[in-house]
Amino acid sequence: MATTEDREQQGPKLPQKRYFRQRAHVNVFSDMIFEYPERPSTQDWSKHYPAYFRAPSSDKDQLAKVEFADIGCGYGGLLVALAPLYPNTLMVGMEIRTKLVNYLQKRIEALRRLAPGHYENIASMRINCQKYLPNFFDKGQLSKIFVLFADPHFKRRKHKARIISSTMLAEYAYVLRPGGVFYMITDVKDLFDWNQKYLEAFPLFERIPDAELESDPAVPCVVNSTEEGKKVARNKGSKHLACYRRIEDPAES
Repeated sequence: MATTEDREQQGPKLPQKRYFRQRAHVNVFSDMIFEYPERPSTQDWSKHYPAYFRAPSSDKDQLAKVEFADIGCGYGGLLVALAPLYPNTLMVGMEIRTKLVNYLQKRIEALRRLAPGHYENIASMRINCQKYLPNFFDKGQLSKIFVLFADPHFKRRKHKARIISSTMLAEYAYVLRPGGVFYMITDVKDLFDWNQKYLEAFPLFERIPDAELESDPAVPCVVNSTEEGKKVARNKGSKHLACYRRIEDPAES
């Protein structure tokens, strides 16, 4: 059976990454223009998942809700790997870099043409999650959030731009349902220690033991499927993984 990479090489109109290169660092605090809904209920997902949503109407009848969010999805390797593992789960890649979003949209369109009926459950959008994440998801809507090989922002004055912080964890906890999983991996030990410090201190997340992760089908994709993860493997670098479960809020029980 042909692999996803084999299928991607067969089509004459598949996007090529060399035409979609963009610098890794983006100022998340700059005033860029984004399209975002006033509230989650006003977001029209039908253009992203036409197979799962009825034609747009006044009440936007929905057949399903997005459950997985890949924050900073890059070229979309994780989404493409997860799509066949969770064929009935809608997942979205959220990325701030325009060229990468354009590439992933074209990649998804090509995969849908090559494998009719498949890859209908993944989509990408250009958005700044550090500003607009709660505009897209209801409280407790998501069952998985992925933050993979995020920008380290090495300079101390840039640390405030890191995607994991007390403020961002409050937003992740809001949109992630109790029992949901937050996946974090990086090849930068300093960033891993930073992320782990904030996650361990946040009261609504508890670390999942490594032994328990062995039965999670998403973990191999997290470790091996992204373009950045593959580059780290080629360079024989180290990958630091930690996964956290969203626990019940005692104040709401």
